[in-house]
Amino acid sequence: MAKRKMLETQYRASRLCRVLGNPTAYQIVVQLRRSSMTPTQLSKRIGLSLKTISSTLRHMREVNIVRYETKNKNKIYSLKDDSLMHVLNTIEHFVDTMRSKKW
Repeated sequence: MAKRKMLETQYRASRLCRVLGNPTAYQIVVQLRRSSMTPTQLSKRIGLSLKTISSTLRHMREVNIVRYETKNKNKIYSLKDDSLMHVLNTIEHFVDTMRSKKW
């Protein structure tokens, strides 16, 4: 049986899910929903190396989760679209619901 080609939107959605499945990326989103930050600030807040934060931010830029502005040689990161927070809130609600259900 031949593998069917995936629709572009579905492919991009799967890549987004893969990136957000990384706990570091998820923590970055949680921090950026509060305010824009530099990689150094994110590193200090989350408690991970600058190298790990920078690498994760690169992957997040590739799937259009974050963007940055350069100010005084510093990259200031922010969420590209606030609608992502609605998606994450829905997922967190789903997780809470599934945890409390008795099967």
